Amino acid sequence: MNLAGIAEERMKQEGERVSLIYEGKEITNVEMIRASRRLARALKDLGVKRGDRVILQMPNCPEVLQGFGAIWRIGAVAVPINYLVGEEETAYIYRDSGAKVVISSSVFLSKILAGKAEAPGLETVILVDPEVPQGFLSYPLLLEKKSEETGVVDMDDDELAALIYTAGTTGRPNGVMHTHLGLYENARMQYETLALPEGLLAVFVLPLCHSYGIASINLGLFRRGGKAVLLNSFNVEAIFSAIERYRADTLAGVPTMYVFMLLFPEPKKYDLSSMKYWFCGSAPLALETFNRFKETFGFEIIEGWGLTEAGANNTANPLEGTKKVGSIGLPMKGTEMRVVDNGGNPLPARQEGEIMIRGPMLMKGYWNKPEETAEVLRGGWLYTGDVGYVDEDGYFWITERKKDLLIKAGENISPRTIEEVLFGHPRVSEAAVIGMKDELYGEDIKAFVVLKPGEEATAGEIIEYCRERLTHFLLPKEVVFLKSLPKSLVGKVLKRELRML
Repeated sequence: MNLAGIAEERMKQEGERVSLIYEGKEITNVEMIRASRRLARALKDLGVKRGDRVILQMPNCPEVLQGFGAIWRIGAVAVPINYLVGEEETAYIYRDSGAKVVISSSVFLSKILAGKAEAPGLETVILVDPEVPQGFLSYPLLLEKKSEETGVVDMDDDELAALIYTAGTTGRPNGVMHTHLGLYENARMQYETLALPEGLLAVFVLPLCHSYGIASINLGLFRRGGKAVLLNSFNVEAIFSAIERYRADTLAGVPTMYVFMLLFPEPKKYDLSSMKYWFCGSAPLALETFNRFKETFGFEIIEGWGLTEAGANNTANPLEGTKKVGSIGLPMKGTEMRVVDNGGNPLPARQEGEIMIRGPMLMKGYWNKPEETAEVLRGGWLYTGDVGYVDEDGYFWITERKKDLLIKAGENISPRTIEEVLFGHPRVSEAAVIGMKDELYGEDIKAFVVLKPGEEATAGEIIEYCRERLTHFLLPKEVVFLKSLPKSLVGKVLKRELRML
């Protein structure tokens, strides 16, 4: 099986049509496939072989999608790096992946040079610019001179398609190994579970150079007639404008994006009535954000959940029927999930423990890390590190990351319980809670708060607000005000950074 081959067959079945809109330009599916073929030929001529790793490090642009197709076509392994990753992490991924080629942009030259200095095996850097510095290759000029690679390598089911590095929220990022079959199965599960109507027009704003981009590409293997408007950066006005202009009906975001949408000063400026599906994942969505978004814009956010190690799309609240706000929804078709205690024993409904997941979409393991792989993959199950419970209707709820739980006087406390209260404060935009060292309790509660623009508050006012809604045991001992919370590239709050403040 080869994902690129399946994509080509789908293109032949559909015929030529506009599949992508970027910077006002319409691009057809045939144009995208032909560009991928030429890039595939260029990579082969550069000596890239089956199993070699090729890094993609770009902002959202058509070349990202073309890159995945070209790499898979020749049997190589795609290593997507979110363009927001810093120099140190870039250098680590360059070195750890052993990549032979990088496809990037000249605006990231300092990161590329930092990576090259740490990765002696890196041979070639291709930049998506017409003019490039000496020693680099120009993507458009390279493709202009190449014929098309029409063949597609037939891959074994357990051969790698992608090496996707985790966000590194708790330490060094791990390279997650995904096969062609695993990524295909994950897309199939998503397609069969959501059962979205055909011909949707989506706005893409999340970084394509990661799990989201791969999942979006592969979902297209099953869907017909869809079209995407591709935005190269997050800007609320650009998103709303694109929705109005193209009558878009689908958007995937993270909680932070929805928080910023609620801060947009003119919520009625654009006609958003065409929208049907506002998806949200990556991090927990606060109940207050859900309620305010529905009140302000008239739409319900559809929350889901997924792990890079499991293909990134694993649960979702139903599009029709019961949505349980705050839950991550139901497992996707073909996915098994359970909640277990520290001994791996299943727990009854409503009892908190670690969430486990099993299915054909699981990663093959962590790149060059057999011990870490053995720790999380046991008996065919992936131990997620997420703490939560399942209710009587089969909906899963995440209360905390296992490593983020704080222990006060011997009692486990979920920071999210306190965060939800803080989110409800009328002057608070964002909040996060961690444990702080305490001589009496071992750990006590420390809250970080971001106020809405133009608002003011004192720590005492915030604590008093909590006092009216929480038991004394759960009150923050300390409140720190920040201009913004440190976040990973996919919107998760970096609590390890908060612990250093």
